[in-house]
Amino acid sequence: MTTRIAVIGLGSIAVEHLSAYQKNPQAELVAVCDVDLERAKARGEQFGVERVTGDPEEVFSDPNVDAVSICVPNTLHAPIAEAALRAGKHVLVEKPMTVTVPEAEALVKAVEETGKALQIGYVRRYAPNALVTKRFLEAGEFGTIYAARATLLRTAGNPGGWFGDVELSGGGPLIDLGVHIIDLCWYLMGMPKPVSASGATFAPLGARDNIQNLTRYKAASAARPNTVEDYATAQIRFEGGAVLDVDTSYSLHARNELSVRIHGDKGGAEIEPELLMVTERHDTLLHVQPQIDSLGFDFKVGFANQIDHFLQICRGEIPADATAQQGLEMARMLSAIYESAKLGAEVKISR
Repeated sequence: MTTRIAVIGLGSIAVEHLSAYQKNPQAELVAVCDVDLERAKARGEQFGVERVTGDPEEVFSDPNVDAVSICVPNTLHAPIAEAALRAGKHVLVEKPMTVTVPEAEALVKAVEETGKALQIGYVRRYAPNALVTKRFLEAGEFGTIYAARATLLRTAGNPGGWFGDVELSGGGPLIDLGVHIIDLCWYLMGMPKPVSASGATFAPLGARDNIQNLTRYKAASAARPNTVEDYATAQIRFEGGAVLDVDTSYSLHARNELSVRIHGDKGGAEIEPELLMVTERHDTLLHVQPQIDSLGFDFKVGFANQIDHFLQICRGEIPADATAQQGLEMARMLSAIYESAKLGAEVKISR
């Protein structure tokens, strides 16, 4: 039996969801929803979906919808996800799950009370480079992971639209880009309990709309608000002593950079930009590069794997593994970093 899917919020990331569902024989796209009804009609025509609406409540009340993908601006994730769960729908919600800790706690409660699944769109977990690294980790190849470092820097990469509006986004590169690489490191570290965070944010450069001769991604909206940080840097400490350092930016006088690394007592790995494992044998250091189709993050394969995984969850074959509880821990980490930046001091993560 196929799972009947509706997609709510039809911007650029929704296209990846729609494409992956359309290609998966276990999914049936039955509805699309966006407050911009013209965009909804265009997406419906593009992907052959007849049911088009501008009201999420019409999706929630439809018995022909089994599950939803939620691709709206960040601050709308929590209310729409909770409404979907309480209407009896399984939920795949784009990252971050929420922008506040209380919202995340409410979603954990909603999952417990409804028995429906909530999966967070941490797509980087499902790319081949991460899947291979995870298998080696679980086999003990790297020993105990005690440190990780995640960097995702854009020189001039503020997309504008709602991404630059803190009232809709909840923050800038930390909550948009950083959430992906923080989650990937935390996931590969075994998801230890975060206990404190020390962070700093800066906003001296703005959206850098003065920069010419450079093609860059921009949001569909022509509006260019900029009330978010340009750059964020932080260290998260975990129970047991492990640490995670993160640097991320929309605007920075630096080269574009993507790097994700984990370090254990028996070995380590660079997951991005290309998978490389570092270990030692017979008193000799080794650099080991697996022979796989994509050493870096393969966007299309990652989304296809994530959607297939979500459909298995909807069919009850496997439990959700990017759960609301994990979303709550992420909300605690991100909130602590922003609070630390505001206070200029390390912040304990309380529960």
